[in-house]
Amino acid sequence: MSHVVIGVDCAVQPADVGLARVRGELGSWHLEAVFLASAKRIPEQIVAEWIHAGSDPVLLALDAPLGWPVAMSESLGRHRAGSGIASEANDLFRRATDRFVARSFRKTPLDVGADRIARTTHWAVNFLDRLRHRLGVSIPLAWELPLSDSVSAIEVYPAATLLAHGGELAGYKAAGGASERSELYEMLQKHFTCSEECTAAKKSPHLIDAAICALAGTDFIDGKAVAPEDRGLAEREGWIWARPRA
Repeated sequence: MSHVVIGVDCAVQPADVGLARVRGELGSWHLEAVFLASAKRIPEQIVAEWIHAGSDPVLLALDAPLGWPVAMSESLGRHRAGSGIASEANDLFRRATDRFVARSFRKTPLDVGADRIARTTHWAVNFLDRLRHRLGVSIPLAWELPLSDSVSAIEVYPAATLLAHGGELAGYKAAGGASERSELYEMLQKHFTCSEECTAAKKSPHLIDAAICALAGTDFIDGKAVAPEDRGLAEREGWIWARPRA
């Protein structure tokens, strides 16, 4: 069955949001389009247009935490200024999935409870809500296959997906990182056939990250991503979907 995967490199400012659209099925995927959003062409508008343009099930793969640590929500709900907090800092600020990624890839995601990534998380969950209103669909998080909704979403982490596929993390986000981005694009071409227009991804780290997000989404649909051991906890905090490191 054919699917569409839309990678979303999340950011607070629309001009920093990269988008990538992949179509295909079980190990045969085509990178059709990449697009950098703007204040005039906002991300949810572009994604809604992409979804409206077809009838295949759609999986959104978002590069942002989609939840906060349970310990934070339970501790801060009853906290008063100046009083102590019993939870350890790592439990308060870091999710189970972040610890899993750190163990598996030796790369720790930013702490959603403590770092500026929290603002990107705020943007991402509200982006999903705005998209729900535009499309009139529920867009639940996906936890298993086959996908049971017309549009669903997962959380991904490009650094983990890159490491899982043998890619290099260094240099590609820098202004002078064109050669590093070209190398990553060549890596993507091992997994995707690519439309000619998608070579534009070499010019922007946001577009490269969006394409890597889409790669993580195809890993999920191909059944290669690692599922959480504690799904109930993951449904509260979020879960980073990535295939195991080779």
